[in-house]
Amino acid sequence: MKINIAKTSLLTIAIFFSFGYGIVTYKYQAFPYSIIQGTYHQIKGTPVMKEDWSIGIYEGDKSPFELTPAKNITNPVLTKDDVTDVEASFIADPFLIHTQDKYFIFFEVYDKNKHKGDIGYAVSSDMKKWQYGKIVIDEPFHLSYPHVFKWEGDYYLVPESNEDFSVRLYKATSFPDKWEYQGNLLAGYNYVDPTVFRYNNKWWMFVSPKSSNVLNLYYSDDLLGEWRAHPSNPIIKNDKHISRSAGRVLIHNDKVYRFAQDDYPYYGKQVYAFEITELSDSTYSEKPVSNNPILSKTGKGWNGIGMHQIDVQRLKNKWFAVVDGKK
Repeated sequence: MKINIAKTSLLTIAIFFSFGYGIVTYKYQAFPYSIIQGTYHQIKGTPVMKEDWSIGIYEGDKSPFELTPAKNITNPVLTKDDVTDVEASFIADPFLIHTQDKYFIFFEVYDKNKHKGDIGYAVSSDMKKWQYGKIVIDEPFHLSYPHVFKWEGDYYLVPESNEDFSVRLYKATSFPDKWEYQGNLLAGYNYVDPTVFRYNNKWWMFVSPKSSNVLNLYYSDDLLGEWRAHPSNPIIKNDKHISRSAGRVLIHNDKVYRFAQDDYPYYGKQVYAFEITELSDSTYSEKPVSNNPILSKTGKGWNGIGMHQIDVQRLKNKWFAVVDGKK
């Protein structure tokens, strides 16, 4: 039996396995990055998951930055056990779309057997009870962070596809379950968590490297046009607390807000919010909404050890957010 551990820290611990004929001891470096990212390790051919992500609903009466678990809704509203078409290890990275009479959440489904993420969705009529749909985008490489949005009557989706060294754009040919690849917005690098938004007649995109310590900004006149690197790149550097995107950009009262996941000292710890105070093709500045995170681990339950994604929207005269948490 082999256990391969990569990218380890300095703390060494021992693991004990009992197979009915005694105790076998293995030593390895604790808190490997691969475990933190949620990958697998084989024990006699059986994948063992070290983390479990699921999806919940938060709400707020007055502010999109003062949110608590939604009343009259039992969290988590979706877990890996709701997935019916693949054996899922976890679900994460939720994005919300509201049509005239239904709510849709698109999210990453991590396929336990293929060891990669696909894009799935669930639907609800009241945000309380959710029905899983199916996998709607399945590529040979890993997909996650399904940033779904509507533009000029059509639905688009930009997932993370860093294993393909691209930022890919999909368009719904029949919403919500049929999507067609339109082309690459960016290519040539392992971009993570691309976050696209429209502001002041331009398209903008935040994107980070896998190291989570840098945030870059791109802009374009057309969604499928030429994307240019902002001259201030990297707009955030050497800061794993705030460099990686954590969900949809919020535009509220003519102000623009971005959300950042805190990835230090471990991935997916909590979420901060920032107001973008200056945004043009030559300048960028921002300030924190608060010195405190707007989402954080609760210490127990489905989000006991971390939260790293939010999509907050104004619905039913209240702020609602789809979030994820790990246990």
